[in-house]
Amino acid sequence: MKKTYPFWLLLIFVSAFAFGQGSKNYEVLTVAFYNVENLFDTLNDPNTRDDDRTPEGRDRWTEDIYQKKVKNMARVISKIGRETTNQPPAVIGLCEVENRQVILDMLNDPLLKPYNYGIVHVDSPDERGIDVALIYRKKHFLPIAFKNHALRLYKKKGKGRDYTRDQLLVYGVLEKEPVYFLIHHWPSRSGGQKRSEPNRLKAAALNKKLVDSVLQQNPKAKIINMGDFNDGPVNKSIAEVLQATHKKRRVFKNSVLYNPMMAYYKKGVGTACHRDTWSVIDQIHVSGGLLKAKATHWRFWKAGIYNKPYLITKEGRYKGYPFRSFAAGRFTNGYSDHFPVYAYLIREAVK
Repeated sequence: MKKTYPFWLLLIFVSAFAFGQGSKNYEVLTVAFYNVENLFDTLNDPNTRDDDRTPEGRDRWTEDIYQKKVKNMARVISKIGRETTNQPPAVIGLCEVENRQVILDMLNDPLLKPYNYGIVHVDSPDERGIDVALIYRKKHFLPIAFKNHALRLYKKKGKGRDYTRDQLLVYGVLEKEPVYFLIHHWPSRSGGQKRSEPNRLKAAALNKKLVDSVLQQNPKAKIINMGDFNDGPVNKSIAEVLQATHKKRRVFKNSVLYNPMMAYYKKGVGTACHRDTWSVIDQIHVSGGLLKAKATHWRFWKAGIYNKPYLITKEGRYKGYPFRSFAAGRFTNGYSDHFPVYAYLIREAVK
């Protein structure tokens, strides 16, 4: 979401961002990504493995529990970036949503309904029935075209397709400026990082192909690439295949993506934790077009991890971990096993 700030206040917010001199005002909006940890309805879809998330299933996923989960997700989304903009994000990428209806239910929560969000969603062939999606405030973003790109994986020994999430590419206008959004949920580390890595390398290759196809048409295109990549900034899929880098000079020289999440990796601050090891698997990357732009056009300011205290487990074996919504076979009334990530875009306000 957008808000206008006086120049002196932005200097307090961040000293590393280069501003000009004088009493200029700036607008700021938030773009975010959130793995909402299995946002399933209570209905049994015969075409997917969602049996556990039904009232009769292993998780005893009742309507009451579902409504609490929806409300908790709405609460988080309504707060991301609010401390800077006083509004929820203008655009949010989502993953682990079962279908369009669960997104609608979340957006109809009183915390989000006043903001009139729209949805871009396409059912993917994932065997668990989970998809990626984009939600956006209609007053700020107008989607013009979108397409889901299938990641074709195959099981070993000729056992057929291994169906997973599509990669969603959305093109639209963010307050009169053309912007591309790519939303991802790459294959998991099930079976171990080494064994599962080839699937993420293929995901990275598809991601790279999509980014390159946009930049070939317009080298200055503004691209925001975000998702749960199940790999960190230094893993081969991100650093070598996708070529997302924290070195800005390389972004401009080689037309690759800038990865601001490397700073959190170096600090040991993560978005998810497994066996007491933090990782930055949820990331937002931006193209060079968002690093170099006219003062009155949207450009990247900074990125962050939304890890407020209420999202952190307070006690027990997983103290300090993200406060997930389901653990030890029961609903915890928590949120997700991932922290959301966000980026601020900024531009000089036109008088």
